[in-house]
Amino acid sequence: MKVVVFDVVGTLVEPWPRVSRAYVEAGRRHGVELVEDVVADRFAAAWRRQEAIDAEAVPAFATSRQREIERWREIVEDVFAQVPVSEAIFADLWQHFARPEAWRPLPEGVQMVEEVKRAGGEVALASNFDERLVEIARTVKPLMLADHVFASSELGWRKPAAEFFREVERRLDRQPEELVLVGDDPRLDIAAARKAGWEARSITPAPV
Repeated sequence: MKVVVFDVVGTLVEPWPRVSRAYVEAGRRHGVELVEDVVADRFAAAWRRQEAIDAEAVPAFATSRQREIERWREIVEDVFAQVPVSEAIFADLWQHFARPEAWRPLPEGVQMVEEVKRAGGEVALASNFDERLVEIARTVKPLMLADHVFASSELGWRKPAAEFFREVERRLDRQPEELVLVGDDPRLDIAAARKAGWEARSITPAPV
């Protein structure tokens, strides 16, 4: 039986409150008022900038715990236009998204994980999340049902790098044809997994 490897954010869980709302609330706690639509637009632009930085790096999409901290610090700085308290807002948000209560399960993902487990299958998580995922996965359904948890900062690579998939294969001691990825992102999950020789199945993306 194939190991079913799930993406996490947008596939099995979603941030709650949504990212833009969490940023607005964190800014407010530090005396910065922003309109949620502005936050959403700035966040999307900041995310794209960080993806471009990783794509242009040598080697492309290599990562580490330090790189993930840097990524999120720069995203927060971009969203809040580098206000003097942006470092404090970053620390606030870093802790916020480390808490299990900041995440809620997505019904379609829960159903898929439960079906695999009922059939006696093996479930792994493989995400572009950092190592905060390991603790979150201990208590948040359906992440807590996984047999293995792989975070990009710990693997050393982010999707869509082929090395991300090779490292998961190595740790699971499986060949590409023995693995199937379930994800919501057409490029980072589905196309990248298929290019790596895995089977891939798409799940309906969750709104952010």
